[in-house]
Amino acid sequence: MQNIFKNKKKQLLALGTYASLSFSIAFAQKATPNWFNLDPQQDNLRGVSAEKAYKELLKDKKSTTIIVAVIDSGIEIDHPALKNKIWKNEKEINGKDGVDDDGNGYIDDKFGWDFIGGKDGKDVNQDTYELTREYVRLSPKYKDVDEKTAKDKKEFAYFQLVKDKFEKKRKEMQGGFDNVAPIYTMVKEGMEKVKKDLKKDKIVLQDVKSWTPTNDEDKQIKTTLVAVLGQYDLEQINGYYEYVENGLKYGLNPEFNPRTVVGDNYADGKEKGYGNNEVEGPDAEHGTHVAGIIAGERNAGLPMQGVAENVKIMTLRTVPNGDERDKDIANSIRYAVDNGARIINMSFGKEFSPQKQLVDEAVQYAEKKGVLLVHAAGNDSKNIDTERNFPTKKFLNGKLAKNWIEVGALDWGSGGKFLADFTNYGKKSIDIFAPGVDIYSAVPDAKYKDNSGTSMAAPVVAGVAALILSYYPQLKAQELREIIIKSSRKFPSEKVNKPGSETEKIELKELSIDAGLINVYGALVLAEKMAKKK
Repeated sequence: MQNIFKNKKKQLLALGTYASLSFSIAFAQKATPNWFNLDPQQDNLRGVSAEKAYKELLKDKKSTTIIVAVIDSGIEIDHPALKNKIWKNEKEINGKDGVDDDGNGYIDDKFGWDFIGGKDGKDVNQDTYELTREYVRLSPKYKDVDEKTAKDKKEFAYFQLVKDKFEKKRKEMQGGFDNVAPIYTMVKEGMEKVKKDLKKDKIVLQDVKSWTPTNDEDKQIKTTLVAVLGQYDLEQINGYYEYVENGLKYGLNPEFNPRTVVGDNYADGKEKGYGNNEVEGPDAEHGTHVAGIIAGERNAGLPMQGVAENVKIMTLRTVPNGDERDKDIANSIRYAVDNGARIINMSFGKEFSPQKQLVDEAVQYAEKKGVLLVHAAGNDSKNIDTERNFPTKKFLNGKLAKNWIEVGALDWGSGGKFLADFTNYGKKSIDIFAPGVDIYSAVPDAKYKDNSGTSMAAPVVAGVAALILSYYPQLKAQELREIIIKSSRKFPSEKVNKPGSETEKIELKELSIDAGLINVYGALVLAEKMAKKK
């Protein structure tokens, strides 16, 4: 899973870091909450021009409801911004009678399905990384074997790659934890001390500065808190601590295996019907945020607005805190296609994909049925032309999916950045860039917040695709993809910040296929022209 806490960048690296971790920089200045829907010329922000399109192109036009499947961590379906936007399986009578009314193999799937839940209602929350699972799978076979005695040289070389990466990442994660844990503990205890003395439930930096210590120990506490909080946001520290702690306890722990909760025959890649109908799960922040970007209520007096108005969100809970599993992804794609989704958002990714063939077959199934797949490129500041990153539009046979859009993240301009510093890139891999920094959207408990990541950029594109399709439902997935890419704002010779580098500038065309930034206004104009030709 592309964890939302993988989005705090250089400032936290001093605390110790996981090698593939990418944290976005926290800036004092924030973009306006709805910046991703705004227009570059009118508003001087690199948004998708959705507000302009609604006012100038779509006024008084009729639209069709489009189903968008969100394969993610779960969604708070009664959130004020989403409760009227959730897809319902009308073929299921009430979703509580224990009967598979529509005969699709999923009992009481009223709002979608939870592929990482058990029949007893329990859910997987934490899971291991695929790297760990591969290490566990291959270690018994190769731990006492060398290159000379290995019968399968190719698999042995693969095991060596897995082993080296696992040991390196485990060591780096431990280093990150060892560095941040003392700071985390010190800040936590210090903040409690200040809260108690000031009789306040919530403390900010200014409160700490105004606090008067009464002894040398308290003076040291104040000095430390001022120094740390002046450089880091408290949420950053807590988020990073949680990330490395969970990484060691769950993600990179060979002894941890939560799959027994699901109770499926994991070896059977074709199995379906496992899981349960509880679509929110224990940690729905990521999925709720993604769904809000795509379809959050517009013009309803709420703090945020989604991109697409006439949309229903199909909830497919598949992504834990850890890495998603290929079997679940394949089944989620097939479920979405079979139940009417026209677009599937996939804001997740990982470094290894041992059952890639299952995912390839599901993607090909979606392609055959005319369903568009939108995928987040990842948050590791790496070139995914040359480095492992799954799922991918490239099949094992070397061919490319024609119904796939790979999305990198765009910055609104904070700190002089053009692209998000964390975004993955690739001249052969990235189809388009979309807003992905400081995106304000829904989170559980009827709240809202800013999150950053390609996980946020992908649903912007999915929302744009849904908006176009709602007015031009006759478009095929491949045509919709072509329209989105062709209508993008082009900057072929623009030199921008290279993700992951503090100083290097590089032409945008070297970081993506088409050097384009998504533009729904232009896409709607192009869709209208295409519709008239039919």
